[in-house]
Amino acid sequence: MSVISYQVTEEDKARFQKDGYWISPKLLDDDAIGRLRQAHERIWKRDFDGDGYPMHPIPVPFDPLAIKKTENGWWINDEVRAIVTDPELGRMAADLLNEDEIRLWHDQVIYKPGAGDKETKLGNVGWHQDYGYWRASSTTNMVTVWIALQDTDLSNGAMTTILGSHKWGEVEGSDTFFDQDMEKLRARFARRDWTEEPCILKAGQASFHHALTFHGSGPNRTNEPRLSVVAHLMPGHTSFRAGRQRHDNVLFLGPRPYDGQRFDNEYFPLLYSRNR
Repeated sequence: MSVISYQVTEEDKARFQKDGYWISPKLLDDDAIGRLRQAHERIWKRDFDGDGYPMHPIPVPFDPLAIKKTENGWWINDEVRAIVTDPELGRMAADLLNEDEIRLWHDQVIYKPGAGDKETKLGNVGWHQDYGYWRASSTTNMVTVWIALQDTDLSNGAMTTILGSHKWGEVEGSDTFFDQDMEKLRARFARRDWTEEPCILKAGQASFHHALTFHGSGPNRTNEPRLSVVAHLMPGHTSFRAGRQRHDNVLFLGPRPYDGQRFDNEYFPLLYSRNR
């Protein structure tokens, strides 16, 4: 199982640089989509590949309408591993970020339940910057690859980006994924150029958004869950920035990490290098 090859164009790069995100063509065939949907089922049932454990305990939502999310699914599922470490994802990320080498920062497996006609905020993902959680890393030039495992639009909780918001730089307090009051966050972060654009994806497409791009999503108003696999990717030169923020990835540098130590061991697989 692998990612379908695609050569990023100059037009694609220009769109990413201007808006802070870009939507790929279909990168997964229907077989891969089906296998990743089955991977979701297995993960939530704690049916793991290998003899190890997940990075964090698999969540048991307090409410059936609450989002389920786990990190580093590649540790415990072979299908997730095949996709989030695929060299083609790395090559596309390298082209968009203008970097020579790409490693996996971590992945996420996200399940947004279908709420149907129930009124709830539990399916919301608050407006946030991914880098709001990643300030232990030395660069903001990172990218998130959000892969849809079904057709995704506003009816089932598609992600919406704020065009050009990656140009605002690091915004303090932007680690607000779990704050589900979208209006409050909009009032907090909005600027004159706050322009929302939904990421409308067919199954197997991916949105690549910059680590500083503000984004969020509303509830899934269908009766079927919205499933995704997400790869967070970083340049190969990314290192630990001490004293800025806690992140569990720092633990994987060893018992005495030091400022400037690169995230370049087996916990952060190399996807792509122009020099190899």
